Amino acid sequence: MKPDINSRADIEKFITAFYEKVKVDATIGFIFTEVVQMNWEKHIPLIVDFWETILLDNPVYKKNAMEVHFDLNKKIPLQKEHFSSWLLLFAKAIDEFFEGKKAEMAKSRAKSIADVMFFKMENARKGI
Repeated sequence: MKPDINSRADIEKFITAFYEKVKVDATIGFIFTEVVQMNWEKHIPLIVDFWETILLDNPVYKKNAMEVHFDLNKKIPLQKEHFSSWLLLFAKAIDEFFEGKKAEMAKSRAKSIADVMFFKMENARKGI
């Protein structure tokens, strides 16, 4: 039995593992390494803040996640396969270390967020 996600350190653990998978992924890795040229030292704590806000109900994330992704969508149109790959890698990173209510909530919220983002990106491209 694996532990559930209970702390910021737990979130940092799966987020770090997630981005190690992302960097080498054939579908989305190039978005982070070439299109954005991600500054990982800044990005990872910010994403940990985001998930800490969601999973631990500690409102430390103060930015607008949609805005950042709309800007990215202008550089490279984000497609369904990008979101699908992101979700798969995210779930794998969580499942490596954790199981339980918060772990399932993280995967469920990630799917909801990805669905909403894809819907909004697709509509933006269509001019809706």
